[in-house]
Amino acid sequence: MCYSAQVVADYKRYVQRFGAVIDLPAFYDTFWRRSQGARLKFPKAMEDAFLAAQTGIEVEIRALIESWRTGQAAQLEQMLFAQKKRLAEAERKLQTRVTQAATESRRIASDKMAWAMTRLADLWRSEPQARDHRIFPGWYAPVMVWEDGRRVVRPMRYQCRPAGKPATHDQKFPGTYNARRDNLEGFWKGQFGHTHGVMLVNAFYENVARHQVEHRELAPGERPENLVLEFRPRPAQEMLVACLWSRWQAPGAPGAPGEPDLLSFAAITDEPPEEVAAAGHDRCIVPIRPELVDAWLNPDPQRLRAQYAILDDRPRPYYAHRLAA
Repeated sequence: MCYSAQVVADYKRYVQRFGAVIDLPAFYDTFWRRSQGARLKFPKAMEDAFLAAQTGIEVEIRALIESWRTGQAAQLEQMLFAQKKRLAEAERKLQTRVTQAATESRRIASDKMAWAMTRLADLWRSEPQARDHRIFPGWYAPVMVWEDGRRVVRPMRYQCRPAGKPATHDQKFPGTYNARRDNLEGFWKGQFGHTHGVMLVNAFYENVARHQVEHRELAPGERPENLVLEFRPRPAQEMLVACLWSRWQAPGAPGAPGEPDLLSFAAITDEPPEEVAAAGHDRCIVPIRPELVDAWLNPDPQRLRAQYAILDDRPRPYYAHRLAA
């Protein structure tokens, strides 16, 4: 399963390449909900895209992002202060007598300080890095859909909660960030042929077992060791990954107190090409051809064969892999 991807998180790229309309109110609402305490996660590049805003609602979005980062910095500085005290106390005890408790406390304090300093540096860093575009299940990313005769880009959560399902669906089916092609008319029948989207992706990441990568059986007594592999298309390109999405609304009367509406999506996966299978993984995302984007975004539920044909007529780049950093 594609558990992580390096996406094009800057909404302006969709405007440049596809002439898409950006649903700025949806972006504002998503960032506003985070500012009110919702635990929403975004790739840094998705936030950075708004930091040069000068007019309109984009300036309001920038203000939400900057305010949130200021609050995060304050929390991280408090953590650093607390962990510095913890480290000093642990080292004071170790000077008197070496104990497992003091040694462990020193290790934990050092690890937390390193993590906090990295997070602090990232909050205000302006130099872009590849990891700024990486998403994981539960994170938000720009997704392009079709609405009212035009291409529209909205932020959506990378784990689809189909309309009509209870909120507990997320915990019951944690793998719904991917939609298997062989189950599109089963589990995903409410979305396939109805609500299609695309996401721009530069690379994807998979969990694989070391012994599978090395094409061998486990040795007696050996436990499986997990590796994370990065797969990147060659030649390098922005892949238009086929997605399904849904607009979930809490049960009850419109406007009644409860959970806010949720826009969420899943990337379609299929049998892997030879080089991905040889690397030890059994699934692969499905890119579609640029000239077929509108046909994919405008599905006819009575002509599902046409949608399968789009998935079949996919680009076939070679996916080079390496150990993820």
